[in-house]
Amino acid sequence: MSNRFRLDRANGKIMGVCAGIAAHFDIDPMLVRLGFVIGTLAGFGSAILLYIAIALIAD
Repeated sequence: MSNRFRLDRANGKIMGVCAGIAAHFDIDPMLVRLGFVIGTLAGFGSAILLYIAIALIAD
């Protein structure tokens, strides 16, 4: 099995970024989603830019 990061569109909510990160690190996707929400609120939206960048760059 490859250790390469991939979007998980089958289990993802919007674009599969959080589900892909969770699958890559073998953790619960809800924790990753919660991290993005907290990062968005604490960083004044900068996590949204990170999310979009990952969605556009990743396969």
